[in-house]
Amino acid sequence: MTGMADLAREGILVAGAGRAILLQIADPSVAAGVARHSDFGSRPLDRLHATLTFVYALALGTPDEQRSAARRVNHAHGAVRSQPGEAAPGYSAFDHDAQLWVAATLYDTAVQVYELVFGPLDEESRERLHREYAIVGTSLQLPPDRWPPTRAAFDEYFAARVARLHVTAEARAVSIELLTARAAPLPVRCLLPLVRLVTAGLLPDGLRSAYGFRWTPRQQRRFARRVAVARAVWPRLPQRLRAAPSAWYLHAMRERERTEAARHRG
Repeated sequence: MTGMADLAREGILVAGAGRAILLQIADPSVAAGVARHSDFGSRPLDRLHATLTFVYALALGTPDEQRSAARRVNHAHGAVRSQPGEAAPGYSAFDHDAQLWVAATLYDTAVQVYELVFGPLDEESRERLHREYAIVGTSLQLPPDRWPPTRAAFDEYFAARVARLHVTAEARAVSIELLTARAAPLPVRCLLPLVRLVTAGLLPDGLRSAYGFRWTPRQQRRFARRVAVARAVWPRLPQRLRAAPSAWYLHAMRERERTEAARHRG
């Protein structure tokens, strides 16, 4: 039976990061918070690094590391709220609807990418993953009873939520900054055409159009070929290589924790 830790160890799930972020900011209130409190132009990888560290800590860390990761994220979110007189829409990182949506996009994207590469999950694994991924929301201070109680309930919530999404000008601007990443290191910029293709291919059709992606039959075939290659190659790689991203992020997190603990003792 497959659980959250099994998914988290598969580094290929990082391929869904663009999809998750674009789904998140298709909620106008989330887009406003991200656009006004993040800087994708000069620091395009910051949100990705923070999100991956958070998810890896929750899925693979000790209880103390899970609590520490949650404290860091919630502290960073403290300033993410609209101010009196600020342009609509209002927003807050502690809004329960927004917290649920962010957690839902991370969960749904992880499952979608995993199933594209490894094939459909059995029903028992789907239900287990649904239960275990609730920690993403509750660590963001989402009340436990707000997480849909079953996978079927989640699917119903997610479909209804996608139908209500609206890509604002702020969301479009963030998506352009994210997927052009002019300030990113050269190796990252070299990967951006593939990132844009995969991100567009994973998005629901309506959102793909709303973000301005041009999606032709030729691009669909290119996307399908990339998925076929990943399906043929990735599961056959050594587990240590597949888990390298999660191992690197956990090591970096633990080194930072040790450094800060030593500083406080000194």
